[in-house]
Amino acid sequence: MRKEELKGKWNQVKGGIKEKWGQLSDDTLLEIDGNYEQLVGTLQELYGITKEEAEKQVNEVLDLN
Repeated sequence: MRKEELKGKWNQVKGGIKEKWGQLSDDTLLEIDGNYEQLVGTLQELYGITKEEAEKQVNEVLDLN
């Protein structure tokens, strides 16, 4: 499941996440701390995208790592 994958890979992928979504602050990344649903929700709010689009983009980042 992707949720556990994000939590397990968090330290590996958070740099790529910050690079892809530059509006995410370091403090926000600390708060998210690998929580898939929180990351998806934050991306929806910051970028005005649907939940499905946010999940797709997060999954693409996970697939690269």
